[in-house]
Amino acid sequence: MLANASLQFLYDLKANNNRDWFLDNKKRYEIFKKDYQQLVADFLNLLKPLDPSLAMLEVKNCTFRINRDIRFSKDKSPYKSHLSIWFSSGVKGQKRSGYYLHLEKGGSFIAGGIYAPEANDLKKIRKEVAFFHDDLEAILDEKQFKSIYGSFDRNESNALKNAPKDFEKDHPAIELLKLKSFTVSRQFDSTEVLENDFVAKTVSELIVLKPLNDFINRALTANE
Repeated sequence: MLANASLQFLYDLKANNNRDWFLDNKKRYEIFKKDYQQLVADFLNLLKPLDPSLAMLEVKNCTFRINRDIRFSKDKSPYKSHLSIWFSSGVKGQKRSGYYLHLEKGGSFIAGGIYAPEANDLKKIRKEVAFFHDDLEAILDEKQFKSIYGSFDRNESNALKNAPKDFEKDHPAIELLKLKSFTVSRQFDSTEVLENDFVAKTVSELIVLKPLNDFINRALTANE
């Protein structure tokens, strides 16, 4: 769980996203940072025994800096007003599928899979889907998976309108092959993070994503 003071810090930062306010509330940020790191540690303690691929992860591997990279962004807000946690077996230079938590007022969610893989990785995933779509469809149709996440997140920006190059338009898994991101998600209310069983409850839902992550990572590591 997260302390109420830490959650309120995020809410207040969202309403006062400027350097002066942040410096005036630096002590609050330091308390929030420790709370954030403890939350990640609590997740790791429960996730690692359930997914051995995460065994080498440390808290620092799963957290994000609060400063935003605004060099190429129209939004010049200097700080992230949300909390993010990313659990993945990928090492530096290797993008892998994993588990994600995003905490933000009015926009909190848990998710899994891989977002916008690079062209070569996307090609590997599509090849795996083309040959082993029955395996993927079984994962997506699993009762608990379906009740929590439904199916892949899909919109105009993360799916092609036509069959991707080198794949037949009448392929039985063509709708899966059209995807450019392979992610699933479930929204939740940010205040749930204050509940004593939040970590345990969330881990029980995140671990349902393990077969999907395993499938994607199998594709990405096939030639290694």
